[in-house]
Amino acid sequence: MGAAGGRRRFYVGLALALASSAFIGGSFVLKKKGLLRLARRGRARPGQGGHAYLREWLWWAGLLCMGVGEAANFAAYAFAPATLVTPLGALSVLVSAVLSSTFLSEQLNVHGKIGCMLSILGSTVMVIHAPQEEEVSSLDSMAEKLKDPGFIVFAVCVLVSSLLLIFVAGPRYGRSNVLVYVLVCSAIGSLSVSCVKGLGIALKELFAGKPVLKEPLGWVLLLCLVICISVQINYLNKALDIFNTSVVTPVYYVLFTTAVMTCSAILFKEWQHMVLDNVVGTISGFLTIVCGIFLLHAFRDVSFAPDLLPLFLQPSRADLHAAWRSADRHRSCQHRPLLPSEDKGTEEDEEEEDV
Repeated sequence: MGAAGGRRRFYVGLALALASSAFIGGSFVLKKKGLLRLARRGRARPGQGGHAYLREWLWWAGLLCMGVGEAANFAAYAFAPATLVTPLGALSVLVSAVLSSTFLSEQLNVHGKIGCMLSILGSTVMVIHAPQEEEVSSLDSMAEKLKDPGFIVFAVCVLVSSLLLIFVAGPRYGRSNVLVYVLVCSAIGSLSVSCVKGLGIALKELFAGKPVLKEPLGWVLLLCLVICISVQINYLNKALDIFNTSVVTPVYYVLFTTAVMTCSAILFKEWQHMVLDNVVGTISGFLTIVCGIFLLHAFRDVSFAPDLLPLFLQPSRADLHAAWRSADRHRSCQHRPLLPSEDKGTEEDEEEEDV
């Protein structure tokens, strides 16, 4: 019965994570569409400190989609470990890239499509080899986890680095380097996942009839979650306004996944009881995702023309068959000299001697 219940929880968490990726991927496109409409109207953009997007219905539609996606993500974390839910965020990269190429006229070349496929494959490998977290079934056990010195050091490092990025690196490099604002979202996002896990446990206890509302930890986690999400929304809007959607989404995914995996490993000790096969599988899956994200990001502006294909794969070479029927058809094109021969007479004499 316990195994059947665990499997059922696994499939529920998987379905919620998939729905979350679809909604979140679409929210990026809707928000970007709204920001582009504001730019055409000459309104102050978020990258310049403006807040005119609050009067744009497309931006609110994107925010609603993100809210639904985050709610599904919230529920998924309550049913499954973070290292199962977080890698499935790669599907939001795929959804965002495809919708951006369709509705925003952003380029999605062959490299981007291969990158999306690699992200999906890597996520699948990570899900198969996902580590199991320590069981945390009550707010009391969650409070003990939050008091762990390793997590306290991690949280302090995240807060200090985020403040440095916001107040030092942001004004200087925020408009030229995509990593500045995305790093803020990712670092703060790792803490928001911990808050989500704690609130999920609190809701389970609330539905079980326990006096959770009297526990101060639940309210502290809720307040921290609101602050974290507000910071994420603000700086994600700035990144989307300045940089291309197909750039922000994958970079955000890689950094966010790395931060969440690190936070979960420290807080829930997920890697403590893993065997070598699962460790190698998890790392390999994540590196596969990183390679896919790199293809999607680094070669987004490279046009893959048919002329770059080998000769036998180029559909436009109608005279290719005629070349194969020529007198030198038995001689491979790849073995021909790159430069014309300077002494053709010598070659003819050598051919006559061979005959």
